Amino acid sequence: MAKCIVIRQLRIGSLEKLAGTETLTGIHKREIDSAYLNASGLSDDQQGDKRHHGGPEKALHHFASDHYAWLRRKLPVPASEHCQPGAFGENLVTDGLTESDVCAGDIFELGEAIIQVSQPRQPCWRLNLRFDIPDMSRRLQNSLRTGWYYRVLQLGMISNGDTLILKERPHEDWPLSRVLSVLYENTMNQHALTNMAEMKELSPNLRQLAKQRLETQQVEDWERRLFGPASVVM
Repeated sequence: MAKCIVIRQLRIGSLEKLAGTETLTGIHKREIDSAYLNASGLSDDQQGDKRHHGGPEKALHHFASDHYAWLRRKLPVPASEHCQPGAFGENLVTDGLTESDVCAGDIFELGEAIIQVSQPRQPCWRLNLRFDIPDMSRRLQNSLRTGWYYRVLQLGMISNGDTLILKERPHEDWPLSRVLSVLYENTMNQHALTNMAEMKELSPNLRQLAKQRLETQQVEDWERRLFGPASVVM
């Protein structure tokens, strides 16, 4: 990746109720000038479900702004009107960087920090509430335009206007577009799953997912992640 990728927006969120429900979320993030990046994420950035969002393997969320024009064409009004930078709760807003450009395990310098790509995002049912579309999570999953997460290798301040500088690429043959294809399209590719299970730079939960598919020869159930508990009503 030879391009110069500048952080156009840096965003953090506070907890609030999602779409009139009792579900707490930090997806509605606001722009800030700078923040300290620790092992679990940006200072003062909050998540409503810390079991599945945030933490060491999901410290920073990045969504490609390049996808918003496509989403505005595909989604009905008023959901399409939400498709502006920040709509998916991303911490980093950039242009010119997508899942095809970023590889599993990529290490970047960003401001004072060093970060590493850990996994693509696995869309969940909260997006259905966020966009008021019952199957928004599945739509995003099927599009393979999900965004991705970083873990933090070196703590430090990062700021709006900082540049992502690629320092190491241990798996140039594993762009996140390929990871996503294995997760949701070519789901039982034995060779690919074996590689993913052994890829130490990939997040532990995705390595375990690959191992489970190899052991059971079955794809895990996505329904609860995509559509939530039965008590969630839109």
